[in-house]
Amino acid sequence: MRVIDLSSPVDAAGWEPDPIVHEIMTPAEGAAHMAAEMKEHFGLDFDPSDLPGGELLSLDTLTLTSHTGTHVDAPSHYGSVGDYGRPRHIDEMPLDWFLRPAVVLDVSDVGIGTIGVERIEKQIAEIGYTPQPLDIVMLHTGASRHSGTPRYFTDFAGLDGAATDHLLDLGVRVIGTDAWSLDAPFGHMIRTFQETGDKSVLWPAHFAGRRREYCQVERLAQLDTLPTHGFRVSCFPVKIAGAGAGWTRAVALIDE
Repeated sequence: MRVIDLSSPVDAAGWEPDPIVHEIMTPAEGAAHMAAEMKEHFGLDFDPSDLPGGELLSLDTLTLTSHTGTHVDAPSHYGSVGDYGRPRHIDEMPLDWFLRPAVVLDVSDVGIGTIGVERIEKQIAEIGYTPQPLDIVMLHTGASRHSGTPRYFTDFAGLDGAATDHLLDLGVRVIGTDAWSLDAPFGHMIRTFQETGDKSVLWPAHFAGRRREYCQVERLAQLDTLPTHGFRVSCFPVKIAGAGAGWTRAVALIDE
């Protein structure tokens, strides 16, 4: 079996709207820290110099949102009330949603803007495979090439409401994208709303999750290296109690 990493890194050096703070405690600092903790909490005296090289363990402390890097959005991210009842948090979602046969739809030709239902239907017809219930569908928009730069947050395409509903009608419950959002860029949505006055163009993919329970996987990578179907994806979210999203190390599993 071949395993392909589909995850974007959590990298404090990359550009983020909400910057990542990554503090690193070195092994030498970790030894001193542990000695102080032992003294404070357990009343034990310990000399770090007794350790090999005077070092113990490094420690990383990160400040970041649950939507940094590759992550899974839970229904509770889309709103506090759903037509189906209380939207579930990420720690409440069924695990069998996140290890499933997967489908890649190449919509990279759309560029910047909105992906409609006709484009989704066309791509499904081209690959010759209709997503089955609980298949994971992933959109290759081409946005991942801008990862780590400001363009990653402005230059991509997202689903409109009808396209989202079309995939949900097929029984899909996890939809992924290599873009920052499953919806179109903020600028595109806001301009369209201001020009038309149509509120349905505002975050339609996310707000679909208020009507029907489903999860999104955002900020995937390397979707262009995958076959269109005939493989599985694992994208189990981190179990953060009461959270609207959780990070995932998404991978494709291809039998050979």
